Amino acid sequence: MKKQKINLYLASPRGFCAGVDRAVKIVEESIKKFGAPVYVRHEIVHNKDVVNSLVRIGAIFVDEVKEAPIDRPIIFSAHGVAKSVVNEAKRRKMISIDATCPLVTKVHNETIRHYNIGRHVLLIGHKNHVEVIGTMGQVPPNSITLVETEEDAYKVKVSDPNNLAYATQTTLSLDDTSKILNIIKNRFPNIKGPSSEDICYATTNRQLAVKSMSRLCDYILVIGAENSSNSVRLVEVALSHGVKKAILIPNEEKLNMFLNKFNPKISPNIGLTAGASAPETLVQVLISKLKKDFEVNLIDHEVTKENVKFNLPKMLR
Repeated sequence: MKKQKINLYLASPRGFCAGVDRAVKIVEESIKKFGAPVYVRHEIVHNKDVVNSLVRIGAIFVDEVKEAPIDRPIIFSAHGVAKSVVNEAKRRKMISIDATCPLVTKVHNETIRHYNIGRHVLLIGHKNHVEVIGTMGQVPPNSITLVETEEDAYKVKVSDPNNLAYATQTTLSLDDTSKILNIIKNRFPNIKGPSSEDICYATTNRQLAVKSMSRLCDYILVIGAENSSNSVRLVEVALSHGVKKAILIPNEEKLNMFLNKFNPKISPNIGLTAGASAPETLVQVLISKLKKDFEVNLIDHEVTKENVKFNLPKMLR
């Protein structure tokens, strides 16, 4: 029986960003330097396959610093941590290694700078996301306010509109963030912001690729974890730009569910991308599965090239 033909648009760039790549290498190099096990506070990045691959070579993931023994290194995840977490590791005299993405560190430093000169900070982000918890933990609680939605932006109260700054979570939707920022800037014209936008280059580039593919594709598949902010945003961006269906694929089970319902006679054009914490191996697994059932016309859909690299911490170079 002849296989049905489909057009598979492969987004480029996709998958691992420089911050995720650096964080994973930090764990690998720490194990080489200090031996196994090394301890990591929270998932180093939001992807089970990546986490499991590091467990296999000697990483142990814990929720809090106190769960790790004091004579082993503790690594802080790519999403960043509150100052209290760093201080706890210092108090316990542990070797601590910071795998925070440098772009998140930039947001931390800006937030601290605004606080030091007396500004209240409005942080645009999602409540309980680990990156947001880390950023809010850089300054005292009464000096920073979380703004999640446009409604929050209309309602937020500040004591001194002339001493105000904003920062954003790095993995947000560009479109949603710009709407919230427009409201805030209209309400508080003197608000200070970062010299360049906080939303990271990788988040921006992956969203631009999805927007571009949305004009060509009926379906868009996003490989990424359900707790990965940037992966979830890619699904939202696809849906808001007119695709019939955008699906997050965190595992093989979800992929099989999609394939069982997929009818290429109705919609032969599929876009495929991966969130910034999803490894390329998962992309290739998905392509292989599609090739078993369909004649796949693979089309590289490149919107920009990425050549960003971040150095490892000095102790691991």
